Amino acid sequence: MATLFARLLGNDFDRLPPRVRALHARETTHTYAGRADVDRGSNILAKLMAAATRLPSRKADQELHVTIEPTASDERWTRRFTDHVMPSRLWDARGLLCERLGLATFGFRLDVRDGELTWRVERVRALGIPLPARWFRGVIAREFERDGRYWFDVRAELPLIGLLVHYRGWLDVE
Repeated sequence: MATLFARLLGNDFDRLPPRVRALHARETTHTYAGRADVDRGSNILAKLMAAATRLPSRKADQELHVTIEPTASDERWTRRFTDHVMPSRLWDARGLLCERLGLATFGFRLDVRDGELTWRVERVRALGIPLPARWFRGVIAREFERDGRYWFDVRAELPLIGLLVHYRGWLDVE
């Protein structure tokens, strides 16, 4: 059985850096440990939106555990920051990686380029209501390998609201 990311990326899956490919190649539940820095927007709208999507709290150099539970149809991710749990569900919707985070569902287009896996927003729904994708151009996730270690960098900014969250760090991936 091909994993969710292997199905979505097709031949590009083999172009992923080894640690990124290893994280997305497991067919059984696994937990990865690492560290993360988290910044958050401070205005009231940013705080409300962050709460609605269960984004982590601001804190530098915090402990992080990510559990990925694959099934035949989806993956359940549980990101455990030091003092915050951020669960999500990911699945394939006609070639888009969809992720449900709290009250919002995002549709990401995956791309492999220059040794990075990028997630770019193509579709968003909040409480089932479609929102303009152009509002979410400032939302991007990157996965890459540096010095033999898996790294991630996730940034979400919205027009008129500014920064929602920026979390980045590493995980130990064999």
